[in-house]
Amino acid sequence: MAGAAETAVAADRTQRVSSTFDLDGLDCGDCAAKLEKGISGIKGVIDVKVNFTAAKMKVIYDGSLIQPGELVKAIGGFGYQATLVKATQAGEQAAYKAEPGDKAAYTPPAKATWWKTPRTLATAGSGVLIAVAMILQWTGMQEQVPTSLFALAAITGGYNVAKIGLYGLRSRTLDMNFLMTVAIAGAAVIGEWSEAAVVAFLFSFGNMLQAYTMDKTRQSIRALMELAPPTALVRRDGQEQTLPVENIVIGDTIIVKPGERIAMDGIVRRGASAVNQATITGESFPVDKQAGDSVYSGTVNGHGVLEIEVTKIAADSTLAKIMHLVEEAQAQKAPSQQFVDVFAKYYTPAVLLAAAGIMVLPWLAFAQPFAPWFYKGLVLLVISCPCALVISTPVSIVAAIGNASRRGVLIKGGAYLEQMGGTQAIAFDKTGTLTIGHPAVTDIVTANGMSETDLLTLAAAIERWSEHPLALAIVNKAKNLNLKQVTNFKALIGRGVQADIEEQTVYIGNRRLFAELGHSLTRFEPKLAELESQGKTVMLLGTKDTVYGMIAIADTLRDTSKGAVQSLREAGMQHIAMLTGDNKRVAGAIAEKLDLDAFYSELLPADKVSTVKSIARKYGNVVMVGDGVNDAPALAAANVGVAMGVAGSDTALETADIALMADDLGKLSYVIKLSRKTVAIIKQNISFSILIKGVFVAATFLGMVNLWLAVLADTGAAILVTLNGMRLMRRL
Repeated sequence: MAGAAETAVAADRTQRVSSTFDLDGLDCGDCAAKLEKGISGIKGVIDVKVNFTAAKMKVIYDGSLIQPGELVKAIGGFGYQATLVKATQAGEQAAYKAEPGDKAAYTPPAKATWWKTPRTLATAGSGVLIAVAMILQWTGMQEQVPTSLFALAAITGGYNVAKIGLYGLRSRTLDMNFLMTVAIAGAAVIGEWSEAAVVAFLFSFGNMLQAYTMDKTRQSIRALMELAPPTALVRRDGQEQTLPVENIVIGDTIIVKPGERIAMDGIVRRGASAVNQATITGESFPVDKQAGDSVYSGTVNGHGVLEIEVTKIAADSTLAKIMHLVEEAQAQKAPSQQFVDVFAKYYTPAVLLAAAGIMVLPWLAFAQPFAPWFYKGLVLLVISCPCALVISTPVSIVAAIGNASRRGVLIKGGAYLEQMGGTQAIAFDKTGTLTIGHPAVTDIVTANGMSETDLLTLAAAIERWSEHPLALAIVNKAKNLNLKQVTNFKALIGRGVQADIEEQTVYIGNRRLFAELGHSLTRFEPKLAELESQGKTVMLLGTKDTVYGMIAIADTLRDTSKGAVQSLREAGMQHIAMLTGDNKRVAGAIAEKLDLDAFYSELLPADKVSTVKSIARKYGNVVMVGDGVNDAPALAAANVGVAMGVAGSDTALETADIALMADDLGKLSYVIKLSRKTVAIIKQNISFSILIKGVFVAATFLGMVNLWLAVLADTGAAILVTLNGMRLMRRL
C-alpha cells in the first residue's frame, strides 16, 4: 500500500509538458526513426513522435526534469536544428511561457539561407579540396600533397555524417550515416584516400540535394501558414489599433480593407464585398459576402470594406485546423509505406550481415587477400542504404496531400488516398449532397385568368405566417414582391392553410383540401400527375369557388451533381448509387435525372449503414459521400467517408476521411485521378529503388562497382524518387 501511495505522489509531481519542434535537415525517413528512438531515451522524456513528412517532432516530457531548450540541444546533437514552435501543459491550451533565466528560453539561431548552412559550406569545401587534389595529381605533384588534400576533404565532407552516425550508435541504432561513416573510415584504413574523399563528398552532396527537394514538398504546408496575416486592424472601445492575431479575442471587431487578407474567422457585421475563398474551399470565383455571412482566416477581401466580428481565436481558425489535419494526414502511413517499412526492417540487417561476411569470410576461410574483399564489403555497405526505398512513399504522399489541400480537398491520410483510386462503387446521400438541401419553387401553373406574379403574391401573403419548409420556399421566391395584408390566418393540419384577403377566404394546400372544398380537379390531373412524377410537391391555390393555379416545390439538384456523376463514370466508376430517407417516387425522379445505377429509398440511418455494407460486399471498397454529421454512421461504415461543404464545420472536419471544403462534387473525380497517379508513382519509386539495389549488388560481386559509384547510385536514386514524387505537386 505504501508503494502504491508513493507512486501516486510521484505521478502527481510529474509536470507533463507537450512541445512541438520544427526540424531542419531531416531528409531521410530512416534517420527520422533513429532520431525518435534517440530522443525517447533521454531522462524525463515520456513520448516522442517524429513526423518526417512535415519535419516536426512532438515530445511529451516531465517539465520538472527537462526543459525545451535542453531538448533543442539534444536534437542538435543528432545533427538537426530544432525550433520550438509551442509548449503546452498537458490538458491545457495556453502557450508555454519561458521565465527569465529559464532554460526553455533558449532560442536557436535563425535558419540560414540553404547555401549558407554549415552542411552546404562543408560540402562545397570538400568538393573544392577534391578538385584541387585531382589537378595536383594530374600535374605530377608529389603524392603526399594530393593525399593530404583528399584526407582533409574526407574529414570536411564526412564530419556531419560521422557526427549523426555516431550519435545514432550511442542510442544503439544503425542508420545510413553510420554505414557511410564505416565506408569512409574503411577506405581510409586501406589507403584509398581519394575514394574516401569522393564518398564523403558525394554522400554529403546527395543529402544536401535531398534535403532541398524534400523541403520543396513541405512548402505546401508552410505556404498555408503564410496565408493568415500576423496582425489585424481591431476596433476596441471606439479605438482602432493594429494587434497581433494572438492578442485578438472572440467578440473583437476587425476591419478588413479592399485587397487585404482576412486575419480571423468571423461573421460580417457591416459592409459588403466579394471574398476569394480559394485557399479554404478551392472555389474558382470570389463569393459575395454581406452582413450575417461567415468568412475565414487566410481568404482575400475584394472591393469593399468589411467589419467582422471574430468568432474563433487564431489557433482555432478553420485555416489552422486544416494545417493541423494536413500535417496529421501526412504522418499517417499508407499501406505501401507500411510494406516498405517492414521490408527495410529486415533488409538492412540482412545486408549488414552479408557485408560483414564478405569482408572476413574469404580471408579467414579461404585464405583470400583481405583488402579486395574488405573493399567489396564496404561497397555493399553503401549499396545497402535503404534511403531511396524508405523515402519513395512518403514524399509522394506529402506532395499529393499538399496538392489536394490547395484545391479545397482535405485528405486525412495516405491510406484513404490510396483506397480512392481502387474504388469501384460510390454511394451518395441525397438531401444536402446531390441536392441543395432545402425546398425551392420549381413551377408555377396558373388558371382562370390569374398571372404568375399575382398567384405567387397571393400565396406568399398567406404562407409568410407559416413556419412549414414548403411555406418558406414560397416566401423566399416572392421576396421582391409587395405582399398584401391578411387576416384570420389558420393552419389546416395535414391539408394546408387559409386566410382572409380583401374580404374573401383564400386557401392553399394539397388535393385533399380542395376535394373537401368541393372542387373537381379533373382538368388539373394531367399536370398534377406530371409534376408529382418528377418528385415535386404540388400545392393548389384558390377559394371555395375558383382554383387559381398550383405551385410545385422540390429540393433541387446542385448545379454540379450531373457533371460530377458523368466525371465519375469517365474516371471508371462502375456503380453509382443514391441513399435517401425520401419516398420511392421522389428518389426515383432524382436517380433518373442523374442516370444513377441504383437508388435506395425510405432509409433510416441504420438502413443506410446496412446498404453501404451490402454495396461493399458486392463491389469491394465503397466510398460514401454525405454532407457531414447527419451521415456519420454511413460515412464510418464505408471504406472511405467523404464529407462535403464542411468549411468551418469542426465536427465534419474531424469525422470525415476526406473533406470537400466547398459544395463541389466535381472534386471527387479529381481525387480519384490524384489517387491513381499517386499509387502509380509510388509503385514506380519502389520498383526503381529495388531494381537499382539489385543491379549494384550483383555488379559489386562482379567487381564492376567502386565506392564512389555506389554512393552516386544510392544518393542519385534517392533524389530521383524524390523528384518523381514531387510531380504530384503539379496541377492535374
